[in-house]
Amino acid sequence: MARTSLPVAIDEVAARDPVLAHLVGLAGPIKHRPRDADGHFGALVRAIVYQQLAGSAARAIHQRVRSTAGDTLTPESVTAVPDEALRAAGLSSNKLASLRDLSAKVLDGTVDLKRSSRLGDEELIAALVTVRGIGCWTAEMYLMFELRRLDVWPVDDLGVRQGYGVAWGLEPPPSAKELAPLGDRFRPYRSIVARYCWEAVALFRGGTDPALR
Repeated sequence: MARTSLPVAIDEVAARDPVLAHLVGLAGPIKHRPRDADGHFGALVRAIVYQQLAGSAARAIHQRVRSTAGDTLTPESVTAVPDEALRAAGLSSNKLASLRDLSAKVLDGTVDLKRSSRLGDEELIAALVTVRGIGCWTAEMYLMFELRRLDVWPVDDLGVRQGYGVAWGLEPPPSAKELAPLGDRFRPYRSIVARYCWEAVALFRGGTDPALR
């Protein structure tokens, strides 16, 4: 089956709901983010490094980790670097342990990144969350942006819940449990809706009311 293009998916979800059509008109078409230069493994390393850090600090540490590993992030290259060198690059003890666990589980096949394109979303998420430091949200972001899966619905994401609330005029915004079924009518393109919920938050903070009044 041919994979649906992003513009086609945007048009499809916009046709299903006037609020979303309004959002698309305000924010314009979204685009895929560039995939990680170091591939799937590198994308997960980056996700771990960036957790709970401001952008500039995270970028600096991530670049030092890459340099320490020889500018190529692979399970083998990360495994070969001594703990002391990775700590010197700026990794905390917890993040170092996470990178060690990720590398080990990719190497032993617990997390099979080579088969990512052939695995279903739930199966992939279940494997990824076995890695120390990778929770459901991190796994969902990996699916959305690195693998470009179109039907991820990250209900635990505060921005998605807030954006849904301001766009659809819900006060207070829906809880994760309440948001879960609200995405059903947009299957199999819930990733698109999630991204426009983030756009709704940005529009609201910029002074534009994203709700269809």
